[in-house]
Amino acid sequence: MPAPILYEIVRQHVEQAAFLWTVYHYHLLHPDENPDMDDERLARLIERLEAFLDGARVAGEAGRKIAQQRFEEFPEAGELFVVQMLSAHKPIRIIDLDLAKVQRFIEVNLGKA
Repeated sequence: MPAPILYEIVRQHVEQAAFLWTVYHYHLLHPDENPDMDDERLARLIERLEAFLDGARVAGEAGRKIAQQRFEEFPEAGELFVVQMLSAHKPIRIIDLDLAKVQRFIEVNLGKA
């Protein structure tokens, strides 16, 4: 018997992943604006982002639907990123992403290209 999906918990995972992606992405675009974001803090941020994505992935199709609902309600870069990460056939690690391609995808799909 599969474990029940706790909607509110999965939603929180999706929202936190979107937020943490936004923080990470902003840091990549503006690395000098936050001198406190050293390598250790950046590694922790990525670790937390991965953990929240994993938490949403565990919910399977329900996690993808929740992510899509959040994106429809808040069509922002973080929400789009989470939808795409949960749609991948196999999990992709943040450090393995081609960030230039991710940036271009976000720009094109949010109409900001």
